[in-house]
Amino acid sequence: MIFYHFGKYILLLKSVFRRPEKASIYKREIFKEMVDIGLGSLGIISIISIFIGAVTTVQTAFQLVSDLIPKSIIGSITRDSTILELSPTICSLVLAGKIGSSIASQIGTMRVTEQIDALEIMGINAPGYLILPKLLAGVMMIPLLVIIAIFLSITGGYFAGVASGAVTAAEYIQGLTTDFIPFTVTVAMVKAVIFAFIITTVSSYQGFYTDGGALEVGQSSTKAVVISCISILVADYIIAQLLL
Repeated sequence: MIFYHFGKYILLLKSVFRRPEKASIYKREIFKEMVDIGLGSLGIISIISIFIGAVTTVQTAFQLVSDLIPKSIIGSITRDSTILELSPTICSLVLAGKIGSSIASQIGTMRVTEQIDALEIMGINAPGYLILPKLLAGVMMIPLLVIIAIFLSITGGYFAGVASGAVTAAEYIQGLTTDFIPFTVTVAMVKAVIFAFIITTVSSYQGFYTDGGALEVGQSSTKAVVISCISILVADYIIAQLLL
């Protein structure tokens, strides 16, 4: 069963990357999807990121009970855990729920109302027209959202640490700048691009092959979120093993 769906998924991707009929239409759709995915998700990503950084800083400070460990280590732990894991993975899981369900329900509704059949009758490559703009927009905008999330998480950690008295501003900044490895940002960006590909393509696949009516559209939307989240966690482990 898994191999059957994986095969259909690969064949759908093959159709998605077929040469577009008219580039100008695709360009307009890509910009529209970039606004929906990027600006539409900025609010929730900002709120989540600030509190992730704040909680990480406070909990790290709580666990550092030894006087032998410098307080500046709080900044280093917050920085590394935010860049490597918390911002890319948690933000992508949230986006899988927000963007993934939206894509699956949108394409699923078009399928059950026979709009996709109408596109194919007119000679339009429906997978390319419906999925490719979402895929390209996701791959461009989700890494930008992750960069914003990293910045806001570190900033949220700074304010939470200073406000609670767990760490001074100078100690936190010292921790941020000590032993920084730029490669961690590369790992975060690789994760963001792969997670964006998973979210957009898996959700599109579930929506594209919806069969039935409104009830099945809801089920496809739920399956899109669940499968995307599981795929993100599996990919997260594989990327960590390969790159780290």
